[in-house]
Amino acid sequence: MFENLTERLNNIFYQLRRRGKLSEADVDAAMREVRLALLEADVNYGVVKDFVARVRERSIGHEVSKALNPGQQVIKIVHEELIGTLGQPERLNLAGPRPRVLMLVGLQGSGKTTAAGKLARILRTQGERVMLVACDPYRPAAVRQLETLGEKLDVPVFFEPNVPPPEVAFHAADKAQKGGYSIVILDTAGRSQLDDALMNELRAITKRVTPAEILLVVDSMIGQEAVNIAKGFRDSVSLSGLILTKMDGDARGGAAISIRSVTGVPIKFLGVGEALDALEAFDPGRLASRILGMGDVIGLIEKAESALDEQEAQKQAEKMMKGDFTLEDFADQLRQVRKLGPISQLLEMLPGQMGAAARMVDPNDAERQLKMTEAIINSMTPRERRNPDLLNASRRRRIARGSGTEVQDVNRLMKQYRDMQRMFKTIKKTGGRGLSRLFG
Repeated sequence: MFENLTERLNNIFYQLRRRGKLSEADVDAAMREVRLALLEADVNYGVVKDFVARVRERSIGHEVSKALNPGQQVIKIVHEELIGTLGQPERLNLAGPRPRVLMLVGLQGSGKTTAAGKLARILRTQGERVMLVACDPYRPAAVRQLETLGEKLDVPVFFEPNVPPPEVAFHAADKAQKGGYSIVILDTAGRSQLDDALMNELRAITKRVTPAEILLVVDSMIGQEAVNIAKGFRDSVSLSGLILTKMDGDARGGAAISIRSVTGVPIKFLGVGEALDALEAFDPGRLASRILGMGDVIGLIEKAESALDEQEAQKQAEKMMKGDFTLEDFADQLRQVRKLGPISQLLEMLPGQMGAAARMVDPNDAERQLKMTEAIINSMTPRERRNPDLLNASRRRRIARGSGTEVQDVNRLMKQYRDMQRMFKTIKKTGGRGLSRLFG
């Protein structure tokens, strides 16, 4: 996410941190680079102009000139102003009589149907009874896709063939009320472009069911065009929020940074992957930290809490701190890491020096290495995994053949394993002081 912009900004910040006192000329030079970085990231020109002006005004004032570390203070100002540009977080409006109707709108290919499923999953975990409604009779694949998602989530999907979408929505809301459902999510039809037919149909639906939320689903990877699409929908229907999809593939970040300032519509969710759990509530502070290469420790913790078994994690942590964990434990840890999501997302959430080092790693290489490590460990016998001292030269050759790797790969894994044992023994002796330096 935002790899290009993060790299550019980190180079600028590195130069600032190297200086002692900052002159006005130093600040102006840095702001020119920030301006170029944001424009190259496809951030709206007006947003860039206002953002840079605010940062510059604060950076040549007393809060920087009197700071012990002026460069770091400028970075802090950039972070705060970026949060302001992204806008305040707003949650779904779920108050009032049930069922509450949430209407998803957007162009074809924006990810509406998948977003409907992801949203249903989140609301179910919050104790809501959810019904999905297929209001796109023009694309049979959309109905089938929604039904497939409903089956995976154990959420009912309402659809009436040969019935106009406004009536489908009305009948679904009526059935949901009688059936005791608290939330109805409408997956509406899209078009390849904004047109009167699409907007007239959406307005007709809103007259029949009065949605509590009208959420525009928009592909973040199309940059400024996403902002223009949002403006077009906003001018035709009363948008209450935005869901930006495909954020995990957005190397620039222009739409995310621009869209709230330009449209006035709050971002409510970010789609960060294809899996049903890959939808995050928008948090401007955490997103700003990720854009600036500061990591997202809170997000990493939340991923771990939702995906990992707490008792098993505690048991593994205790064994690691004692330095007596086996390769069987190591394999269990790799399986736990797999549950957290794609390696690329995990790497960019790491903070400080760990995050800087992680951004130098090719996520595809990391993924291949993880799979190779799993293959090597899986080629060992249970006895070998529990007692790695048994792994003599002949056993290592057998393991390499069985895992489709080289003996050098097996040896490298064993060295990493021994290094981990020593590291955790050191941490235990020093009370964790060595580990804290990694997050500096």
